[in-house]
Amino acid sequence: MAKLEEGQKAPSFTGKNQDGNEISLDDFKGQKVVLYFYPKDNTSGCTAEACNLNDNLDQFAEKGFKIIGVSPDSEASHRKFIDKHGLKFDLIADPEKEILEKYGVWAEKKMYGKSYMGVVRTTFVIDEDGVIEKIFKKVKTKEHSEQIFSELNL
Repeated sequence: MAKLEEGQKAPSFTGKNQDGNEISLDDFKGQKVVLYFYPKDNTSGCTAEACNLNDNLDQFAEKGFKIIGVSPDSEASHRKFIDKHGLKFDLIADPEKEILEKYGVWAEKKMYGKSYMGVVRTTFVIDEDGVIEKIFKKVKTKEHSEQIFSELNL
């Protein structure tokens, strides 16, 4: 499992979005990216996080940021999630967990004393040169945008 740190080059990736179109980190060279990893479409925490980011999309755009979400859900699941909540950014399907593993967010988790593999909710802010500027490991789902703006002094 990758252990990424701030100041490192972000691992490059290519995946398919909710419409089956390929999206690569290289597509965003020269732009800032909020790359967030979440466990599952249409669950309470993941919906709160996605809607909070979506509600602040104009502020992110004004500051030069693009938002991309990644989860192990399918393209069809992402399409339904986007349509249901009116999301205006791409979600990448990673059912093989290749991107999740590159970013070190597919890991062992524990709940009720049981261990299982799952997505560790994490956000990476990547600068125009593809370098990881900030990593959020303790994501506040209902106020994630504010958390990002505050930590980056935006």
